[in-house]
Amino acid sequence: MKKPLLLLFAPLFLLLTQCKDDPNFDDLKIQIENNTQLKAGDPLSWTLKNPKNREWSLLSVHLDDQTLSSGNKEITLPEFPLGDQELQFKFLVGEDTLTKSKSIRLLSKTPPKLYTYTLLNEFRHDPSAYTQGLEFYGDTLLESTGKRGNSLLKKLEFETGKVWALTALEDQYFGEGLTVWDDQVVWLTWEAGLGFVYDLSGLGREKSFAYGESKQGWGLCHDEEFIYKSDGTHKLWKLDPKTLKEVGHIQLVTHKSLYNKANELEYVDGKIYANVYQKQSIMIIDAKSGALTGVVNMGGLMERVKKGSEWDPLNSVLNGIAYHPGRDSFFITGKNWNKLFEIRFEEK
Repeated sequence: MKKPLLLLFAPLFLLLTQCKDDPNFDDLKIQIENNTQLKAGDPLSWTLKNPKNREWSLLSVHLDDQTLSSGNKEITLPEFPLGDQELQFKFLVGEDTLTKSKSIRLLSKTPPKLYTYTLLNEFRHDPSAYTQGLEFYGDTLLESTGKRGNSLLKKLEFETGKVWALTALEDQYFGEGLTVWDDQVVWLTWEAGLGFVYDLSGLGREKSFAYGESKQGWGLCHDEEFIYKSDGTHKLWKLDPKTLKEVGHIQLVTHKSLYNKANELEYVDGKIYANVYQKQSIMIIDAKSGALTGVVNMGGLMERVKKGSEWDPLNSVLNGIAYHPGRDSFFITGKNWNKLFEIRFEEK
């Protein structure tokens, strides 16, 4: 026997209407204590303001793709993601299912550790190079430089500064950071909203790609899964290495606040090392959560640099960090610096 279509679709219709956030429930409001200073791992203290004394029960609480509660009012905040987030509360109110959102700021549970450095070696560096990106591929050092009309991508011998290969951007582009992925070099521009991909061997350009929500290009690095991109904000964007499309982000946070100005990036063993724009310091960032686990004081390094004709007191700042796995050391330089420094970080 054929059933009327109305009867067949009635249960689905009822389910859909019950799951909608009905404006008639606007009187129900979630209140969270200290919602801008919450810490990862803390219990969440919350109440539901219910002036009409409606009957309700909690069904679940979600953050991103994590279920924090399946009906239990006792909720522990997760270790990640950190930063500005949206909690999704799902309630049963009478016979209706209701979802309510609440914004929170989730901070790191511990303050960053303080680090200093040991200077191992000094090497020559081209003082005309307005360094924006630095990364090793084996013993070959790749460097990208900025400024319109002088944005270069180079393969170098780090001990001598000898240039093995070089290519340039068109004059309208301001070059930024780089990273190497799968025998290709990914190179950013600053404000043009796009980057370029080059063959690692000969530095021939292969293609371009457009940015997404991130409007500027600053620094790049990568792990085994993502390419990370800084843009001067408190976010590091995750790019799919195959498509170079943005697929997510982490937010940079301490135990007190959000942080921005991460510039040139380097990934090592689960941590992202980031020059802080126009500061003599380096942030150490947990790549999974975005928590700042350490800050390196780089004071004293700039004083070892000879200030030549290219020197700009405002812009000739520390910028450029590359890790050499075989030497277990970092190589640091700056814009218009005449030296490349080999160092190791040490906790104070």
